[in-house]
Amino acid sequence: MLTLPNLLTLSRIVAVPLLVWFLWWPQWEAGYALAFALYCLMGVTDYFDGYLARAQGAVSKLGIFLDPIADKIMVAAVILMLVGTRFEDRAIITGVHLVAALVILLREIAVSGLREFLGGIQVSVPVSRLAKWKTTFQLVALGGLILAGALPAWAWLKTLGLTTLWAAAVLTLVTGWDYLRIGLRHMD
Repeated sequence: MLTLPNLLTLSRIVAVPLLVWFLWWPQWEAGYALAFALYCLMGVTDYFDGYLARAQGAVSKLGIFLDPIADKIMVAAVILMLVGTRFEDRAIITGVHLVAALVILLREIAVSGLREFLGGIQVSVPVSRLAKWKTTFQLVALGGLILAGALPAWAWLKTLGLTTLWAAAVLTLVTGWDYLRIGLRHMD
């Protein structure tokens, strides 16, 4: 149960409060730089926990359960911090861009509920290639937006991060619809 892949997954969950703490003060550029470094480290552990689990034949039920939870906790925490922390003109996700963030959060909740329902009736829904792209865009967008908080003079970073966030939101809608369509086939 406490294999290296599972420990890496757990480390991501444990690191979320530290990530939130670094993002708490938007005027603290060094905090955002530290948050970016930690976020990147969390991304690396996300890659390696899956890689090692498959390479070592150590795929476990705990890992299958915890990995998507760790991802969702991290993404939700970062989105909430980038929406909720405002200081003068340093707000990261505001205005119409809140829609993209909301789409991502709502889809995560809906798909988690759908997976739980389908799991209860022994139906597995594999992660699609498009959903993996959605996750990639989402993680790159949030990383870029964190980095934009560390480097506010580089306005193009924020623009690029928000553009990528919208691309992730569009993919989120498409993949969410795909999962819903599959789920509806198994509902009475």
